[in-house]
Amino acid sequence: MKYRNDFRFGLMILLLFIFVSWGKGVYAQEFNCSVSVNDRQISGSSYDYISELERDLQDYLNNHRWTNDRFEEHERILCNIQVVITGADSNFNYMAEVVFTMRRPIYNTNQQSLAIVLSDNNWRFNYPRNKNLIHDDMQFDDLVSFIDFYAYIMLGFDYDTFAELGGSRHFNQAQNVFDLGQNSGVQGWGRSIGAQRNRFGLITDLSNPAYEDLRRAIYRYHRLGLDQFTIDDKIARTQIFNALELLRENKRVTSNNYLFDIFFSSKYTEIVALFRDADVETRLEAYNLLREVDPAHSSEYERLQN
Repeated sequence: MKYRNDFRFGLMILLLFIFVSWGKGVYAQEFNCSVSVNDRQISGSSYDYISELERDLQDYLNNHRWTNDRFEEHERILCNIQVVITGADSNFNYMAEVVFTMRRPIYNTNQQSLAIVLSDNNWRFNYPRNKNLIHDDMQFDDLVSFIDFYAYIMLGFDYDTFAELGGSRHFNQAQNVFDLGQNSGVQGWGRSIGAQRNRFGLITDLSNPAYEDLRRAIYRYHRLGLDQFTIDDKIARTQIFNALELLRENKRVTSNNYLFDIFFSSKYTEIVALFRDADVETRLEAYNLLREVDPAHSSEYERLQN
């Protein structure tokens, strides 16, 4: 009897393990990123392995578990990372410019919305042959920590689109990474004076309560507006218009335009498309508001007057 009970107990443990493992397999990682590396500006056989950086970065981003939340396959954050290697030395220290592009799915459609485009032209990192990319929130690494910083930034923006100020935890994590970088003394991680379009300026503004209305507007624009567009386009446009008004009011009382420019540089063509089929009065109201809050794209908004 004892052996039979032991067998039953062992069988139950085995089945439980299979069930848990199967359950975990249903859920995907947070990111679905593609990475491209352009190394045409450097030459020499010593650097022929740099093409491996594409695979290493892609595997690191897509296979690491960044949160405790469960993501369905269709909920994964779509992103693209373009790396241009601009220089290298004999110790395998590289200089690069990077562009991060992130897209967000639109509910009730098979389409995605361009959420953010971020550029960083001051990445310095060491990448010897066969380097292992290991995630460690307590240690700074000039390669891995750079990716961690922008991964948390992208997570923060994504979560802000689904819940009001929902990305705060991830922006705090990005701040922690920045602090490690600052303490390291590595170029690109220092504090700057004045409005700067760099890592310091980005995380400083995202962590500043003065810009919380901008983040609330991002939520309203996406979750209450864009996601509802196929259900009731008039109500959705009203929510989007309200979000734009909130952006305008927040811009009036803050000093830096970096976050506003990030939003509108990715959204201006989408905003025009959302209002193009509205009635004349709504289109003109949107045009006047957009011309004030985002003058850089006024020529595109002219289309709303036709």
